[in-house]
Amino acid sequence: MGWIGALWGLLGVLSLLGCAIYRLAPRALEALNMELTTLHWIVLVVWVLFMLVAEGYRGFQKKFSPRTAARIKHVRDHPKVLHVILAPLFCMGYFHAQRKTRIIAFALTFGIVLLVIMVKFAPQPWRGIIDAGVVLGLTYGVISLLILTARALFSADFPHSPEVPESTDGN
Repeated sequence: MGWIGALWGLLGVLSLLGCAIYRLAPRALEALNMELTTLHWIVLVVWVLFMLVAEGYRGFQKKFSPRTAARIKHVRDHPKVLHVILAPLFCMGYFHAQRKTRIIAFALTFGIVLLVIMVKFAPQPWRGIIDAGVVLGLTYGVISLLILTARALFSADFPHSPEVPESTDGN
């Protein structure tokens, strides 16, 4: 049951991220196919670099991906029926997580929904420029999640905590 939960957790998280990439990429490509001014190109390059560092590296590689990979490993090693059934939500830290982790999960979700609503009102090419940065940041995040999950599941030592309430030793 543990491997089923781990696989379901990973695939659920990847599906959520992949769906966002799939929905946003056409708008980004649409903007790139437009006649962009010098200002558009400068903003695009700066925004993409910012999103790769802020979302991809700092958000995903340093925070979300290690914790999520540790929680995927935790559900494999300590399967509970509810954790396996709701593995994607468990792995993202929505429940059975330290208070800080739950607050971050819900606050980020709320913030992302709010930003998505606001960006819908931006005209092209600005909307596409924003989406291009988000797509690249999410893609970086997916790659980091896959690499860290492989390390968590197939190496003897994974130094990141799953941040579950009863755990102080990383298990």
